[in-house]
Amino acid sequence: MRSELQAIWVYLAASPLLALTLTLLAYLGGLWLYRRSGQNPLVNPVLIAVVAIVGLLFATGTHYRTYFDGAQFVHFLLGPATVALAIPLYRQVQQVKKSLVAIVVAVISGSLTAAGSAVAIAWLLGASRETVLSMAPKSVTAPVAMGIAERIGGLPTLTAVVVILTGITGAMTATTVLRMLRIDDPRAGGLAIGVASHGIGTARAFQVGEVAGAFSGLAMGLNALATAILIPLLFRLFS
Repeated sequence: MRSELQAIWVYLAASPLLALTLTLLAYLGGLWLYRRSGQNPLVNPVLIAVVAIVGLLFATGTHYRTYFDGAQFVHFLLGPATVALAIPLYRQVQQVKKSLVAIVVAVISGSLTAAGSAVAIAWLLGASRETVLSMAPKSVTAPVAMGIAERIGGLPTLTAVVVILTGITGAMTATTVLRMLRIDDPRAGGLAIGVASHGIGTARAFQVGEVAGAFSGLAMGLNALATAILIPLLFRLFS
């Protein structure tokens, strides 16, 4: 049965649009389940899509590179989507100006906390040096995180996996954690989500509201900048 499935897959894989179509269908399926659940954050459409695609690639014996060659248009759209975050941020520019000092302090503190806690936990669990270093940029958007990991001696591929898991976890739990901590200011909540769980968390923040989404997008960008500067510098000083 599996050999027959692989043969069919090889035939279909000749079309470069197959991987793109499967990616969109997997996400739409996850989105349908998310809406059917009453928008329960635990039923995250990104997580569902990832599990579905990984399962399909494993079942058909397809290498990730083959899949990515067909689905890379989605990867390309990450750039314009990130730039588009400037639009809601522009609408909140007056609030950003009023809280500029607090935002900078919060982002730097959050960046150091995210990296430090990840490194400490990995070290306490007896992880190898490469694994520990790979954990440091886990709260930064994937392209930047992989570059940081490579620069400090980590494993970029491991970092990419951890970054995705961090974003999904943040999107699933952020609103519950904020509610437990009684943080109801959308600016503070958005900043926390953006620093802790980058782009996937920011998508969740926009579901909460435009103010939370705008501040989350701002935090995501500033956190990437702060982490790219601070982490290599700190590892150079203490190594």
